[in-house]
Amino acid sequence: MPRAETAKRADVQVAPHDHGVHGTHKDVINRLKRADGHLQTIIGMIEGGRACVDVAQQMHAVIRALEGAKETFIHDHIDHCLEAAMGPTKRVDRATIGQFKEITKYL
Repeated sequence: MPRAETAKRADVQVAPHDHGVHGTHKDVINRLKRADGHLQTIIGMIEGGRACVDVAQQMHAVIRALEGAKETFIHDHIDHCLEAAMGPTKRVDRATIGQFKEITKYL
């Protein structure tokens, strides 16, 4: 995505929808914005002929940042949307939700 288009999107406020805006959405957006900045840096590093190990290290950092944002986003959805849709549940069902959250880290 061109940088100018990204900048336009960065100023857009997230509007609530059927699932609502949760407290972690701001954190997820901030993580994605930082990852976007790191990607731009990586592109510059490659264009500038930086050492491959330096570039690979930065790529690894961006991937980890994206994975963290994804995990936070998915867990937030489970916590707020899925549990709200299920309503009051038994302890055993809550344990199943916890196991589901745990396994999502492998997505």
